[in-house]
Amino acid sequence: MKQLALKIDVDTLRGTLEGVPQLVSILKKHTAQATFLFSLGPDNTGRALRRILRPGFLKKVFRTNVAGNYGFKTLMYGTLIPGPDIGVNGAAAMRAVRDAGFEVGIHTWDHIRWQDFVARRDAVWAAREFGKCVARFDEIFGMAPKTFGAAGWQINAHVLALQEQFSFDYASDTRGNYPFLPAMGGRIFTVPQLPSTLPTLDELVGVDDITVANVTQHLLKLTEQAPANGHVYTLHAELEGMALLPIFEQLLVGWKEQGYELVATRDMAAQLDRKTLPVHEVIMGEIPGRSGTLALQGPKLSSTPV
Repeated sequence: MKQLALKIDVDTLRGTLEGVPQLVSILKKHTAQATFLFSLGPDNTGRALRRILRPGFLKKVFRTNVAGNYGFKTLMYGTLIPGPDIGVNGAAAMRAVRDAGFEVGIHTWDHIRWQDFVARRDAVWAAREFGKCVARFDEIFGMAPKTFGAAGWQINAHVLALQEQFSFDYASDTRGNYPFLPAMGGRIFTVPQLPSTLPTLDELVGVDDITVANVTQHLLKLTEQAPANGHVYTLHAELEGMALLPIFEQLLVGWKEQGYELVATRDMAAQLDRKTLPVHEVIMGEIPGRSGTLALQGPKLSSTPV
């Protein structure tokens, strides 16, 4: 059966407490699996406003109704209001996801800090931020994390090395077309990447003629033909888990009608043979509908890991 893996990024405290339970409910209703990736440290969402001069940022803010979807209070966290600790305040909600049978993993410690800085930081910085995530995850769940999906698809070679160091089964930090082993900074890494293969709702709505009313049809058109390795769709607890929940339910129904098995990313990763995975360079580049650069599946390399 062709597969479509659902990867759920949870960026904020509000998304953890409100969006996540609604997503769990709708997934269970439709007998769908998914992977929830949690932000585990402070919610400093308000600090995203420092991106105001980034090309395309303000345009995206207005066309995706950021204020309405995230809420005024969340947009003040880290500025006028101290950022609450998501891992402390949301621990019970996170464990409820695990207890409901869904895969859980790491998204980030401080979402804004990671997204804005990791691409140009050194090994010490990356190890500190990554280490805090691993320790908090173990504190909440009583087990070591096995998967990671970088905030904003932002990584560097040090992050890929840390995934090896902590024996992660796989990661989903990139955008691309099919699973691969990543190469970056002159080194090939052995933790497979399952890239997100489909655009996100916030990249689509408000672009060209795509609206909330027809974005479901647009995405379903993209999934009519299933690639050999299936699709990975990234959604957000703050969007599909809240105001855009009806759209997500339409997508679940549509994908099942197209014959997809809706799985967690771990289910797709379990089928990989690392010895035969292609090696691709990870490059930083732009994609339509998103401001700034992010990690992309780049050129295929002839080298293979030893």
